[in-house]
Amino acid sequence: MIEFVDVHKTYEGGVEAVNGVNFYIDKGEFVFLTGPSGSGKSTLLKLMIREEKADSGQIILNNYKVVTMKDKHIPYLRRSIGIVFQDFRLLPDKTVYENVAFAMRVVRSSARQIRRQVPILLSLVGLSARAHNYPNELSGGEQQRVAMARALANNPLVLIADEPTGNLDPENAWEIMRILNEINMRGTTVVVATHAEDIVNKMQKRVIEIDKGRIIRDQKHGSY
Repeated sequence: MIEFVDVHKTYEGGVEAVNGVNFYIDKGEFVFLTGPSGSGKSTLLKLMIREEKADSGQIILNNYKVVTMKDKHIPYLRRSIGIVFQDFRLLPDKTVYENVAFAMRVVRSSARQIRRQVPILLSLVGLSARAHNYPNELSGGEQQRVAMARALANNPLVLIADEPTGNLDPENAWEIMRILNEINMRGTTVVVATHAEDIVNKMQKRVIEIDKGRIIRDQKHGSY
């Protein structure tokens, strides 16, 4: 499902963000990426979606050879991945419904598919009653749930979340994690980069810890 083989990434100035990383994430797993700021967590996620390109090594995600793939194939890779960011990245001039529908229009889903799928997704994240509100009318937790619904719009095989609870209070953070866990229970592979020690400790999922670009721990039922 997701495989890193001796992956290296060095930025300008000689900063080794990822140094000889190896791991395999199987279909249906839920994995936390942990480590201090600047450890390489976000770079790993960017390498997965080819927002950054590895200098060497091999990355396979959803059967795509990510490092060597041609640029024209990158959109197809990303269509098989749902991505949730800490800062939501919603379209401010579109309603909740339209934000989720937009992700489906990009991949040319039919109007019928959109009418069927969007209400299901909004129900999953508990926002059916907010369908016609705009992002600035929502709380931070609600905006993050819209972002999750949008990430799930095209039934991705993998959901990647970069600090999805970083801007949320504890109650909303736990609601986001509850939804992520439910998504995972339905069969989607979930990878979450986080600093949230209490969440990692309580959920007892697999933990891959990175520090200075190297994996220093890979624990099946781990704590922070």
